[in-house]
Amino acid sequence: MARVILLCGKICSGKTTYASYLCKKYSAVLLSVDEVMLSIFGQHCADKHDEYAARTQAYLYQKSVELIHAGMDVILDWGFWSYSGREYARAFYQSHHICCEFHYLDVDDQTLQQHIQARNQSVLSGAIQAYYVDPPLAQKCNTRFETPDCDEIPIRVSADLFDAKQDFG
Repeated sequence: MARVILLCGKICSGKTTYASYLCKKYSAVLLSVDEVMLSIFGQHCADKHDEYAARTQAYLYQKSVELIHAGMDVILDWGFWSYSGREYARAFYQSHHICCEFHYLDVDDQTLQQHIQARNQSVLSGAIQAYYVDPPLAQKCNTRFETPDCDEIPIRVSADLFDAKQDFG
């Protein structure tokens, strides 16, 4: 049976780049909350962002089950910042008899700041469609992130193993 790989990591930790690598490696389907949200709302959903993100996640959970039952591996690229969110995902997939595997992108603060700067430049130039991360957003996201320990997520991807701009090719 197909499986789902869930990517856990802070904003700008390299999840999307790593997700692209995994999609190529496993011929998997990528499901991204940010991709859907940006396609529908752009940068501008303000105080509705969390509500819309939760609704998008609920939809993508159901869509992932359909894809997995159709034989496709699925990569979920939406951070899984909280322990309770990760536990919900595990329980959800277990209830559907689907194997799920978390990968944690462990990035130091200096590298994270470099990724944020590079991403923001790409957003401003129009090279990518992603959220612009200003200092208040970065602080909000870092405050919300609950770092998993090795027992919770044994598969860890270190920034030392890749450059966020690398193709993994």
